[in-house]
Amino acid sequence: MSTHSKAAAKFIADADRTAWHDKALYAVREKRDKMARTVPEWEDLRRMSSEIKRHTLSHLGHYLEEFERNATANGMAVHWAADADEMNATVWRLVQEHGGRNLVKSKSMLSEECGLTPYLRERGVDAVESDLGERIMQLLELPPSHIVLPAIGVRREEVGELFEREFGTEHGNSDPTYLTHEARRQLRPKFLGADIAMTGVNFAVASTGTLAVCTNEGNADMGTSFPDLHIAIMGLEKVIPDMRALAVFTRLLARSGTGQPVTSYTSLYRKPAPGKRIHVVIVDNGRSEWLADAAHRNMLKCLRCGACMNTCPVYRRSGGYSYSYFIPGPLGINLSMLRSPKLHHGNVSACSLCYSCSDVCPAMIDLGEQIYAWRQELAPMHLADPVKKLTVKGMDFIMGGRRRFYGGIALARVAEHLPHAVLNNRFNPWSAPGRDMPPFAPKTFNALWKRGEVKSGKMSKDE
Repeated sequence: MSTHSKAAAKFIADADRTAWHDKALYAVREKRDKMARTVPEWEDLRRMSSEIKRHTLSHLGHYLEEFERNATANGMAVHWAADADEMNATVWRLVQEHGGRNLVKSKSMLSEECGLTPYLRERGVDAVESDLGERIMQLLELPPSHIVLPAIGVRREEVGELFEREFGTEHGNSDPTYLTHEARRQLRPKFLGADIAMTGVNFAVASTGTLAVCTNEGNADMGTSFPDLHIAIMGLEKVIPDMRALAVFTRLLARSGTGQPVTSYTSLYRKPAPGKRIHVVIVDNGRSEWLADAAHRNMLKCLRCGACMNTCPVYRRSGGYSYSYFIPGPLGINLSMLRSPKLHHGNVSACSLCYSCSDVCPAMIDLGEQIYAWRQELAPMHLADPVKKLTVKGMDFIMGGRRRFYGGIALARVAEHLPHAVLNNRFNPWSAPGRDMPPFAPKTFNALWKRGEVKSGKMSKDE
């Protein structure tokens, strides 16, 4: 059993949670489809997105230097970080130079990737998440289980209990509107008293030196309005050529991620306001190595919309914490393997190879195909599951000869008549979660074909 399967067992044990988690995420997928159908040029936009990203990644040094040049001319300060340690140290130095201790953050997966929040808190900085979902997870002392919907795995009743413990809200009141108003009341002083604002970066426009930050709650805008210092952190793949490219991505991002025509707030930061400073930290942390990997460099095209998670039948039914990497789902499987195959190869089994993730990706990343490619690389890396290797060898032997194949089918049909517990028990990975082995078809396709019961690709009604 893979590490993912073992970790997923806890989530799956709560059948009700599994069902509504699946339903809630697929509802977002359906909203995405509805939005896509309202844009006649949708597939053209996806192709343009993919081509723009491919072009930019092929000329990454040029566009990063252009962004730095224009951002600096605009009055921003640009810093470079080779890895997570250097990014965290740079942010800490800026905080020390500024002299503040109250930092308000908007959502940033790069912050999660580099462990920035605990790093700052260890040094006495009150780093508060301002996105509602992120704030809930911070109070629960848990990482987000989705990159766009961080608290999707938490029931509103659990949020009500959390707020009752933390803020003294009404006992048993889990009304979403009531809880949202309470969260706003608690966060407002954090915004007003912040010394420093931090945001991620959705897109960095090279031609103008502009930062684009997209939120649905306006928390980035409010967070950057009061403090004198705004620190923006970004992976180096976030750079794009120009504003025309930004128009393509903003038409795709929200429609793909949440089924909205556009994010509620798309804020452009170009020049610091009088008396204020903007510092941009551009982070590598392995990305240049990924760029050199021809088989998997497409992952750097990702817009971080989360559409692949919303459609993934495995993620929807196993939850974000069943993956060993901080990003779950198809995106996380691929990124974790780029990060460390030795640590994260157990995630590769968490895929049905339905390729739905590839079909919905707004940047047309071959997510499912890359997962399949990783599976082929496990054996050469000596990371393949020995039980699966043995199973494959057995299947290869049975299916390698006509007599063995049909003999195996005949034995399987005999086995179906054995006592239920012989086939369906805890030693059978399929039936262990409570499923029964599916029955074999009464006749093989070959038998139907020979008897003339298959005509023009159609079988008789009784088959």
